Amino acid sequence: MKSVRPLRFLLILIALLGLSACSSMLTSRLGDNLSSAILNQDDPETVKSGAPAYLLLIDSLIEGDPDEPQLLIAGARLYSIYAGVFVEEKERSRRMSRKARGYARRAVCLEFEEFCEVDAGPYSEMLPILDEADEDELPALYTYALSWALWIQTHSDDWAAVADLPKIEAMLNRIVALDDGYERGQAHLYLGIIHSQRPPALGGQPEKARHHFERALHHSHGHDLMVKVEYARSYARMMFEQELHDRLLSEVLSAETNVPGYTLSNVLAQRHARELQLSSADYF
Repeated sequence: MKSVRPLRFLLILIALLGLSACSSMLTSRLGDNLSSAILNQDDPETVKSGAPAYLLLIDSLIEGDPDEPQLLIAGARLYSIYAGVFVEEKERSRRMSRKARGYARRAVCLEFEEFCEVDAGPYSEMLPILDEADEDELPALYTYALSWALWIQTHSDDWAAVADLPKIEAMLNRIVALDDGYERGQAHLYLGIIHSQRPPALGGQPEKARHHFERALHHSHGHDLMVKVEYARSYARMMFEQELHDRLLSEVLSAETNVPGYTLSNVLAQRHARELQLSSADYF
């Protein structure tokens, strides 16, 4: 995988474009495989240089089958991964996050039409419809929540965008209510981060943040090192718990990174852990 160049992916793209009879099942599976290939890569630079061709590929597949929810979900996740991790230019990250959110919303509109009719409206009108979501809507709802959160992050200077955070929290709460361990606890990770935004003195509820981080660790069996990094960065630093902070980072740095589904994230988590460890004494 490491030696493969973007040109090879483009050649694959050209070949796939000639398969006009390709079935929805095949293209959906290909979209899932593209996501897995990126998540299981242990060299972030390979992903950074090769992922744009993956994005072109998923765009072409969606263009050929625009009403396939699984492809839209795969596209939203690929764009979210790339924009959230590798894109530093502000306007470019905004464009990519907008595309990720757009793909995810189209998937929601296909899978959960009632929610699609209220997501842009008042929070109070969204909640009753959200409560009607069932397990069939989980993949689209989860992807929409994360891509919307990324979009808010890339538009953090827009108060109107930030004001939608309670909607993201509500979506994530519904996801864990339907399936506490969905996607190996990833919804809990994001809820932990959200609840770590305000310290107790400002009305925050850090006990909720800690609960969600612990649930994320439980469901990932400790394999998702980014949970420990965010637990240290978001919760332990907010609460000035240096012992917890340093223990979590030490565990990350001594852990095995090559775990199916977590490899890329774990390699990046170790990078962040080293940076946080170096600044620990100054912070506390």
